[in-house]
Amino acid sequence: MTYQSIFRPSLFAGQTIIVTGGGTGLGRAAAHELASLGAHVVLVARKLENLEKVRDEIVAAGGSASAVVCNIRQEESVVALFDQVLAERGAVHGLVNNGGGQFLSPAENISLKGWHAVVETNLTGTFLMCREAYNRCMGQHGGAIVNMLMDNERGFPGMVHSGAARAGIENMTKTLAVEWAKSGVRINAVAPGVINSSGLDHYPPWVQASIRGFVQNIPAKRMGTESEVAATIVFLLSPAAAYITGVSIKIDGASSLWRSNWEIDDHNNAPPPYDGFGDVGRGE
Repeated sequence: MTYQSIFRPSLFAGQTIIVTGGGTGLGRAAAHELASLGAHVVLVARKLENLEKVRDEIVAAGGSASAVVCNIRQEESVVALFDQVLAERGAVHGLVNNGGGQFLSPAENISLKGWHAVVETNLTGTFLMCREAYNRCMGQHGGAIVNMLMDNERGFPGMVHSGAARAGIENMTKTLAVEWAKSGVRINAVAPGVINSSGLDHYPPWVQASIRGFVQNIPAKRMGTESEVAATIVFLLSPAAAYITGVSIKIDGASSLWRSNWEIDDHNNAPPPYDGFGDVGRGE
């Protein structure tokens, strides 16, 4: 399998880029995109099995990758991750904070344990990764960071924990963009809308059907692809975005702009989906 990137070859040659949540879904797609452009990708997650699978995919395609188990909620685990990566690679040039998680629940049914689990994974984990990247390397040598948000501009009923955490990440992204500009560090975020990702498989069938039903309210009249999110991440990491920092880019086919007072005609005029995996699809 060869990932077909939309960017020029060797764009990230000689660079080491960490991708959390790199064993599945959007993280896997971003890892393939970066590796196909010459980066050595450090795949990070709590489960080694998925990481090894993606690492082997990348190596088989001629890329370079390594797999490191890390629980981003735990400070000592994040510190150990950077100890290992810096010992093996010497530097970290880019960081994709894709790792996170949530579960569907009305707010009144969320326990304190469940709240802490989601907020600590998404918000605290992202902070710890950013802080260590800056303190251990980027503060001295510069770098680029991309954080993961969600389409929560109008709130996120059913996932108040993740919506609150992602809103915190967005504000943190803006704050760090100002604080760390002096060190040549750029930090941005992406906010995917309804994406045809393997992440959908974690929800019950009725929820999957409901999510796919959202297409009727998306002006583009289709779901996005993992590769389209990955390509946006790569753009923000690349020299083409050298004057962009502290921003959040929506990848949602204008769904966040839709209001019920405007009828969306059925159409097939959206630009065709970009899928770097070709016939391989989501890699399930």
